[in-house]
Amino acid sequence: MTGDEELNNNTEQEKEKGPSEKVEDHRERMLRTGVACFMGIITGILSFVVIGNPSIPPGEGLSILSWLFLLAGIVFQKHIFMLLKIDYTKLGGKDWFYQAFMTFAFWFISWTILLSFPLP
Repeated sequence: MTGDEELNNNTEQEKEKGPSEKVEDHRERMLRTGVACFMGIITGILSFVVIGNPSIPPGEGLSILSWLFLLAGIVFQKHIFMLLKIDYTKLGGKDWFYQAFMTFAFWFISWTILLSFPLP
């Protein structure tokens, strides 16, 4: 199947969906985005609590741990999808890249915000 035929097939399938199916698909996409954002915030907070400020010398070897927390947050989403009864098998590479990017963005933002406030 060529790219044009595949594109036409996808648009035909989209046209065949009724309003309730479109709403359900939208709800599922919003839920997946929420899970990615939530996991990013959780891993950012976890990185701050466990590692703290990586620029302080005792944390030299711990900076890789924050990347492992991020990776675990991305992988753990599959299990959350199972709990929420979301069919993760239909997600392609582009969808998982989006999930990973959203998790990374919220991880980075939340950890940066937490690091910007001085500890008493």
